[in-house]
Amino acid sequence: MAKVTFNEERCKGCGLCVGACPKKIVALLTDKINAKGYHPAGVTDMDACIGCAFCATMCPDCVIRVEK
Repeated sequence: MAKVTFNEERCKGCGLCVGACPKKIVALLTDKINAKGYHPAGVTDMDACIGCAFCATMCPDCVIRVEK
């Protein structure tokens, strides 16, 4: 099973990772706000992650780390 981690404090909430996820399990966390004032992205269902790393590839700030 893959493990995806986000550096929430560096995330600017651009949403590029949300659109890149083929399983539609990456979303902007509307219940959190980071120090920069953005809603960071996160995984809603880690068990459904296939570890494709499309989200990490799309992230312009390199805040996503995928481990297989």
